[in-house]
Amino acid sequence: MRLILIRHGETLWNEHHKFQGISDIELSPKGMSQAKHLAESLKEESLAKIYTSPLIRARQTAEQIALFHCCPVVVVEELKELNQGRLEGLTVEDLRRDFKEFLKDWIEHPESAQLPEGESLEDLQRRAWTAVVRMIAEHTQDTVAAVAHSFVNLTILCRVLEIPLQQFRKLRQDATAKNLIEFTEKGIILRGLNDTCHLSRI
Repeated sequence: MRLILIRHGETLWNEHHKFQGISDIELSPKGMSQAKHLAESLKEESLAKIYTSPLIRARQTAEQIALFHCCPVVVVEELKELNQGRLEGLTVEDLRRDFKEFLKDWIEHPESAQLPEGESLEDLQRRAWTAVVRMIAEHTQDTVAAVAHSFVNLTILCRVLEIPLQQFRKLRQDATAKNLIEFTEKGIILRGLNDTCHLSRI
């Protein structure tokens, strides 16, 4: 299976550097433009299916891709972003002021740090990877796209690269970034990482 793993386009909360998590925030005008350019870059791909997180910013991005393809868009709950609990809607400045103990834990042990009333990266990786496993079982010889979120993609990429979650900050996922992952009988190959060349025209 070839998996094109995608991050959604930008939202106003992204622009204002607010933690989004599972808050259902729409794409901004800039994010919609990014999604359209992303879709153009994928129009020659032969996609068997487009998977998406249930959150509207991901669904809007997936719908732009679907305009060029005669395949279903399927909502997958496990692709939903990290539940950031009480941090949702806050900024980094708010975090530094009001959640000092958590911030220390997040810096030192990001893999297991439980977000206040939310999830940990370990929780997220477990559920996100179950979605990938189902895709592999259904699409052994196909190319599929999956539109998700920054933390979702980072945890999947850590699993693909066999690196500990503690090192997730060594990777990056920009708005509408594409990652190309091949699942073969000989193993998993990462052929593309955080590709945003389609945004060069914006």
